[in-house]
Amino acid sequence: MPATTRPTRPSAPALLVLEDGRTFTGDAYGATGETFGEAVFNTGMTGYQETLTDPSYHRQVVVMTAPHIGNTGVNDEDPESSRIWVAGYVVRDPARVPSNHRSQRSLDDELVSQGIVGISGVDTRALTRHLRERGAMRVGISTTETDPSALLARVRASGEMSGAELSSEVSTDETYVVPAVGTKRFTVAALDLGIKTMTPYRMAERGIEVHVLPATSTLDDILAVGEPGSGGPDGLFYSNGPGDPAATTQQVEVLQGALERRLPYFGICFGNQLFGRALGFGTYKLKYGHRGINQPVMDRTTGKVEVTAHNHGFAVDAPLEGSTTTPYGVATVSHVCLNDDVVEGLELRDAESEALLSFSVQYHPEAAAGPHDAAYLFDRFVDLMSARGSEPRSARTSTTGGN
Repeated sequence: MPATTRPTRPSAPALLVLEDGRTFTGDAYGATGETFGEAVFNTGMTGYQETLTDPSYHRQVVVMTAPHIGNTGVNDEDPESSRIWVAGYVVRDPARVPSNHRSQRSLDDELVSQGIVGISGVDTRALTRHLRERGAMRVGISTTETDPSALLARVRASGEMSGAELSSEVSTDETYVVPAVGTKRFTVAALDLGIKTMTPYRMAERGIEVHVLPATSTLDDILAVGEPGSGGPDGLFYSNGPGDPAATTQQVEVLQGALERRLPYFGICFGNQLFGRALGFGTYKLKYGHRGINQPVMDRTTGKVEVTAHNHGFAVDAPLEGSTTTPYGVATVSHVCLNDDVVEGLELRDAESEALLSFSVQYHPEAAAGPHDAAYLFDRFVDLMSARGSEPRSARTSTTGGN
């Protein structure tokens, strides 16, 4: 039948109430019911399926600033994990009919099937401006409650993002291996703090066999990765993930043990924040965070500016200028966001030779929905492991015990 006459479910009224009492009304989108989380906004005009399935959005209600969402439907090839992780979804104008040759079902149907409560018909521009001015805050969406004051009370009784340890809630339960594509060059232990599917694939494309480990893995678990007698993996990777880095302590201690052994390290997003804390820096909550695929970042090591994909509400508190001596080497800020000077990357170098030991970035170089300006960072990791592989293992191994 013609697309304009495709039958749709009758819409039910929905209510959105922010922690400060600001209220919006609209129509139910996705599942009916009630949900709570931290209200954040995403400025990406594409890639909504990757956003929905990114574990870093666990316990967050995502407001899409692009007005038209759902145009390309949903397929089984683009998800970044096995499920939708957002706590709720807010859009202005949902597509009535998906139109794309890869589409297998509508976004609305997918939200319903996975029990994700959403709201449409909302002035998302006004809502986004409110969050920019007041900051990210708790929010509730309900298709069953009609009294804003009653919903507000439940919003204020819900959990906050500050102080929340969430990586263990989104991590894999068991180790699995993503084999190298073509000739295997390296073996990497990747700690799953909320890893996206595309990340180990980007490493596999470069000849890396990736062993994805649960978030609760110990240093001994990491050092056991690889062929028997190999002495451990060639590198360590920490993924993106949700929650407050200040509430995540075990993974920081594990990373410090790895840095003592001069194990090449690469971290992204949450992995950047934990790297910062391992080096002795603090972390703090941004007013409304960076979420989208259009953030300009300067790589200070090359002087180049790249447009990057972001999803973070916390940042590392490190000095933008100069260097900091740590027990593991000399640390500097390697990447900076050009919008607000937020730290977007760190480097650790040997104090004497100035050789690169480890590095991290706050954004997402795998960027399945684009842009791909930062894909070179995976090559930098390969170069780092290549350089470290030529060093005698005795020089890379500490005499201290495992964590």
